[in-house]
Amino acid sequence: MSRVPAPGVLGRAGLVVGSLGLGCAPLGNLYEPVPEQDAGDTVRAALAGGTRLFDTAPRYGNGVSEQRLGQVLAEVPRSEVVVSTKVGYRLTDGGSEPDFSYDGTMRSLERSLERLGLDRVDIAHVHDPDHHEREALTGAFRALVDLREQGVVSAVGAGMNQSGMLERIVAQVDVDCVLLAGRYTLLDQEALTGLLPACEARGVGVVLGGVYNSGLLADPRPGARYDYRTAEPHRVAAALAIAEVCDRHGVPLKAAALRFAWGHPAVSALVVGARTAEEVRENLAMAQTAVPADLWADLRAAGLLPREVPTP
Repeated sequence: MSRVPAPGVLGRAGLVVGSLGLGCAPLGNLYEPVPEQDAGDTVRAALAGGTRLFDTAPRYGNGVSEQRLGQVLAEVPRSEVVVSTKVGYRLTDGGSEPDFSYDGTMRSLERSLERLGLDRVDIAHVHDPDHHEREALTGAFRALVDLREQGVVSAVGAGMNQSGMLERIVAQVDVDCVLLAGRYTLLDQEALTGLLPACEARGVGVVLGGVYNSGLLADPRPGARYDYRTAEPHRVAAALAIAEVCDRHGVPLKAAALRFAWGHPAVSALVVGARTAEEVRENLAMAQTAVPADLWADLRAAGLLPREVPTP
């Protein structure tokens, strides 16, 4: 039987982040509005449950997520939390525009600090540079490395929904960590053969987001989201088949999804989003749920999990 992993230490940056962090995209009204009180209660519930890592970004609600997070974190000692935000997009009245330049990165982080009410952040990620790789390498990352030397950020990273570019970034940039969303889950192990071994070899910390794949691994059904869109039928079928194996073992699918993501030795921590205090408490309970080794064996036997994938 397994237990919740020990508190994670994020790569060579040495930041103690805990095993389960709070993803703050929902606090920026992702998919549906979140009342101000609910947003605050969500962050307070995470703090009460021992959460240390809080991940946000300017694009989450056009600055709303950062503002809401900062208001609550002002209530606790700064040393008790690890704050992660992102750069790469300039906020506009209508949303945001990509800006991975050196100067744009400096301005972006300055404004994030204002919204958060902080004088430094622990982790600054370059956010989704999918179509701007060259500019990010010559501009945004260079700026963040300079800010790290100045003590404004403690760790430099990159946050993306794909592993291929992250692998190239790890090879070319002096990053401390990466945030990978949705590409190492029970449904998708894209990062297994490239990114995760590269990070492990270089001592780069890995934080996984999207371990429920936008909801399909939380509530598998037709119409559920996968990668921020309505899931295709074959994805729904795979999630339902995994859920059936979990049911036979008396294990909630959410608990198995969390436990699986912790199973790779390169992974330091997970961040899971929540929009209410109740969702936070449920995620914390799922993190404490034991998962028997036979469940992983049955998933492999059913062809639902590749045999080479490490499990807890």
